[in-house]
Amino acid sequence: MTTLSADYPRFHLAFPVTDLEAARAFYGGTLGCGTGRESDRWIDFDFFGHQLVAHLVAPEDHPSAATNAVDGHAVPASHFGVILDWDKYEQLVSRLEALEMRFVIAPYIRFEGRKGEQATLFVSDPSGNHLEFKAFRNIDMLFDKDLDNY
Repeated sequence: MTTLSADYPRFHLAFPVTDLEAARAFYGGTLGCGTGRESDRWIDFDFFGHQLVAHLVAPEDHPSAATNAVDGHAVPASHFGVILDWDKYEQLVSRLEALEMRFVIAPYIRFEGRKGEQATLFVSDPSGNHLEFKAFRNIDMLFDKDLDNY
């Protein structure tokens, strides 16, 4: 899955899971992430060129997720993901739909027809960690501060 150039900084995120084999099936199978080092307590995943490390925790130690209202959706306050180019986002949506993935928030377009137009979706892994995948019609809008563009 590595898609970043050699000189681009990689992001590292360690997160809790309650079942390593279910995490392997989701990140490795459903999302197609390769694996790196691992032990009986953790697995490294190549998450679109970034290092995710799933650490095994007891179910009672896994945090619950609060939500915030955004566009009429209950967006999980704790989530992570990647920003894909539009075509790769659409390919991922097709893959997830073909796998009959249950969406936390189904794919939709925000700010349609505006400069800040973006596509987004939310899924959760088997441990309840939330992931957001998004794409900007114009990636230059990623950090734009002009609210009139949205």
